[in-house]
Amino acid sequence: MAKLFEPISVGDLTLSNRIVIAPMCQYSAEDGRMTDWHAMHLGQLAQSGAALLTIEATAVTPEGRISYADVGLWDDETEQAMAKVLESVRRWSDMPIAIQLAHAGRKASTAKPWDGGAQIAPDAPNGWQTFSASDLPFDARENPPAALDKDGLARIRDAFAEAARRSARLGIDAIQIHAAHGYLIHQFLSPLSNHRTDEYGGSLENRMRFPLEVFDAVRAAFPAEKPVTVRLSGTDWAEGGWDVGQTVAFSKALEARGAAAIHVSSGGLSIDQKIPVGPNYQVPLARRVKEEVSIPVVTVGLITEPEQAEAIIATGEADIVALARTVLYDPRWPWHAAAALGAQVKVAPQFLRSQPLLYKDLFVRA
Repeated sequence: MAKLFEPISVGDLTLSNRIVIAPMCQYSAEDGRMTDWHAMHLGQLAQSGAALLTIEATAVTPEGRISYADVGLWDDETEQAMAKVLESVRRWSDMPIAIQLAHAGRKASTAKPWDGGAQIAPDAPNGWQTFSASDLPFDARENPPAALDKDGLARIRDAFAEAARRSARLGIDAIQIHAAHGYLIHQFLSPLSNHRTDEYGGSLENRMRFPLEVFDAVRAAFPAEKPVTVRLSGTDWAEGGWDVGQTVAFSKALEARGAAAIHVSSGGLSIDQKIPVGPNYQVPLARRVKEEVSIPVVTVGLITEPEQAEAIIATGEADIVALARTVLYDPRWPWHAAAALGAQVKVAPQFLRSQPLLYKDLFVRA
């Protein structure tokens, strides 16, 4: 069997193969509430043959949204809207579903990407005051964030825990904490965005303090038998910033606290980043973390070909491959990968007759 289609356990959750769908913002929510778009979007991905579907970055407070059209999970209304979508998806798919809990910090209050994605001023429609580790804007032309005080830190930490409890009520199978791409938790980790002089700034130990407090709060609020994982940026790709050595230290601290997996991405914190974009460009970051931890490590980024994904798993560079834009473009990518690699994939009975004659034993009925 192709290594890409071997099962793997993430905590107590068994995945049927090594392909997972990464969280992808859809900018299609209304006041944090999922809509019919999400039922359609998640529904088609739940038929993809991947082993896990991850709900997009879900804000734990209204001001934690990247844009005013982002999904949230902070009150009964947002929970009920998500429950309706999940009920529809689960009626037709038994694929495990994870959720990425997030707070955008200083990168919040923006327009939708197809409307330019620029920050919206606090006093403008659909805008609000942002918050961060320090009062340093992502871009000097933007409105500066307010530095969080101790009460603000406690409020956000508690909001993550409350969203975890809501996730449990929704029957979510796993939580991923978003600590990557320049959002709030990453803003505490990186010395480029964290200039605090209290116990939450300065040394690596201090910069990790709030992120670890958030992890502990989520882990305590979510059922012990269900995994909590963390998505990290392996490097800021900017001089003097967060790097892979610090990523390894943070990953080891997370593992010691019960993290079930580490998902390694990169960048997003600095406008000065210089990213060497190309196929597999983030895989070395995942490999470095994998060398230091015993829990599964996920890699992502410009992984587009089945043979490419198979090589990553077969050579031990990562344990799991995450797909984002690749699977948006081709929601049946796992089917095609199974065909190319001589493996099998589970499909709903409604799709069985679509199996090409060339691939006699490709489909297994879900």
